[in-house]
Amino acid sequence: MSFDSLGLSAELVRAVADQGYTEPTPIQRQAIPLILEGRDIMAGAQTGTGKTAGFTLPLLQRLGSAAPQGRRKVRALILTPTRELAAQVGESVTTYGRHLPLKSTVIFGGVSINPQIERLRRGVDILVATPGRLLDHLGQGTLDLSGVEVLVLDEADRMLDMGFIHDIRKVLARLPAQRQNLLFSATFSEEIKRLADGILHAPVLVEVAARNTASELVAQVIHPVDRVRKRELLSSLIGTNDWRQVLVFTRTKHGANRLAEQLERDGISAAAIHGNKSQGARTRALSGFKQGSTRVLVATDIAARGLDIDQLPHVVNFELPNVAEDYVHRIGRTGRAGNEGEAVSLVCVDEHQLLRNIERLLKRELPRHVVPGFEPDPTIAAEPIPNGRGGQGGQHRHAGRGSGRRGDGGGGAHRSGERRRTQGKTRRSGA
Repeated sequence: MSFDSLGLSAELVRAVADQGYTEPTPIQRQAIPLILEGRDIMAGAQTGTGKTAGFTLPLLQRLGSAAPQGRRKVRALILTPTRELAAQVGESVTTYGRHLPLKSTVIFGGVSINPQIERLRRGVDILVATPGRLLDHLGQGTLDLSGVEVLVLDEADRMLDMGFIHDIRKVLARLPAQRQNLLFSATFSEEIKRLADGILHAPVLVEVAARNTASELVAQVIHPVDRVRKRELLSSLIGTNDWRQVLVFTRTKHGANRLAEQLERDGISAAAIHGNKSQGARTRALSGFKQGSTRVLVATDIAARGLDIDQLPHVVNFELPNVAEDYVHRIGRTGRAGNEGEAVSLVCVDEHQLLRNIERLLKRELPRHVVPGFEPDPTIAAEPIPNGRGGQGGQHRHAGRGSGRRGDGGGGAHRSGERRRTQGKTRRSGA
């Protein structure tokens, strides 16, 4: 099946071909015709399945076929949980819409609001936004959503997990009742289903990947190692195997900073990305990583959510996540769009229970390989893992999805640093 057989215009097919894509992915084959028909959809798709193009392409077609006269109003709103994902979705809109007379912009926190106000004043058709900064604009009267025809909630499960449910409901109250709604989520929790019931009208369910299924294209391996030798082993693996692009996960922001500094001292170019970094620093780190000037990107879970890096070959779990599902999200950064990838986990004695939880989720045992020279010392006793998302040792699932903000001092779950004022009090908001 080709893209033009899905009913897309010549301009969009040309833009897709410019990017080197010839055959749509399963989510694109199913979702694009339904969206073009104007149907509401509830789509289950893991990262790396091509879901962004799955809603961007038909969205552009629907809006481009009937460009409005006079002053432009926002006609499509795409909500995303993080700044990085917002920027990447915005890039997709620009890339695929290059041959269409539509204007788009991206708004998120952590940067000056004034340039965003100016772009909105000039008029845009498609707006990509994080919830917090979107509410800032609504509160200041710099944004009118009365003309929205299509709403997209991207990575809805993560938005709820990050505590955005109340912000989402505030946004929904400002939208026209008659609109098309597209909800994309990696998982379908009961809370997601309740949200969908309140938004979607006679939705079509589109599901292309089993829940929490690790990509078959990702080779997974466990390297047992003592906790104090993890950094040494990581440097050895990168150097010995000549890995040129490696995404490394830590549980904490402090741990990400420390590891990046240690790798730099080892002569390996590295940068950290997490919620405490300024937006400029995060953008520079990601750009350097994509371009190859930075060899290793060290990230917390939330900061890495939504990162779209073409043909990323290596993901390393420097520390296992406290929540088993996050392991699937992590390794989903590689093995994307038909490319093969490798996921390596450095596991010390403290993390044996976390590993068992992951293997129980995956329903299989992951292969172990002890790297010569890094054999674990059997006399070292396990120590509790402090400040994890699920508490010490990762024995409990995190509580309160959507019930409030959580910092990522322990497990990487962090709202990405937008600040705004509500009822006279400053609180964390947005992504």
